[in-house]
Amino acid sequence: MSLSDSEIVFITGASSGIGEACAIKFAREGYSLIINGRRKDRIDQLASKLEKDYKVNVKALVFDVRDKESVNHQISSLPEEWTAIDILINNAGLALGLSDIHEGDTRDWEQMIDTNVKGLLYVSKAVIPKMISRGKGQIINIGSIAAKETYLKGNVYCATKHAVESLSQAMRMELLPHNIRVSLVNPGAVNTEFSQVRFKGDKNKAENVYKGYKPLGGEDIAECVYFCTRLPDHVNINDMLIMPAAQATATIFNKQ
Repeated sequence: MSLSDSEIVFITGASSGIGEACAIKFAREGYSLIINGRRKDRIDQLASKLEKDYKVNVKALVFDVRDKESVNHQISSLPEEWTAIDILINNAGLALGLSDIHEGDTRDWEQMIDTNVKGLLYVSKAVIPKMISRGKGQIINIGSIAAKETYLKGNVYCATKHAVESLSQAMRMELLPHNIRVSLVNPGAVNTEFSQVRFKGDKNKAENVYKGYKPLGGEDIAECVYFCTRLPDHVNINDMLIMPAAQATATIFNKQ
């Protein structure tokens, strides 16, 4: 399939979890994909799999969204035929640590702020001008239940996701005259590498987060993201909150 025959979706943080699930879902539906991640081996492996399994066009970009110069260089260096990005999925993000604010590691704070907030801004700023010039496009920001509630020991992570919610609202207002739709998709508990990253590789702590109930999977969020993109042009999902049936709030679960 040639690029002119399909829409182009750009997904950040596509090497695992929700981002990878979104890449698989959109590839299955015949979209051309730009997938980004920090881990070259994983991104290259995913690109090969998508091309082989779904016969779609895939462009792999290896960069850290925290690195503004790298973001700008990689996106500005895309071949002309890849610059007409129809859908941007700002998925790259992470949580690090779970501690009271006076005991937090400032290095963790900086990485979360730089990835979850500044990284989203860097990528968006690099992509949006082309959408404006074409008079169309869609941005889907991946938020969190942490954008809706602040929970104990989640202080800075929750603050970054509250920022993503506010930025999504600002984008929606400011890009409205340019026919660019903006959606915020907020997952509850999703069994990905999220908790392993939060607990810095402690698998026992990570596994305990998902015991006693059925959490969401990355593919559940991918289905919701895809739904947002398939609505008629006059319809927009502004804000979506998706929880496991066994989860009522950020901290209340029905565990068996």
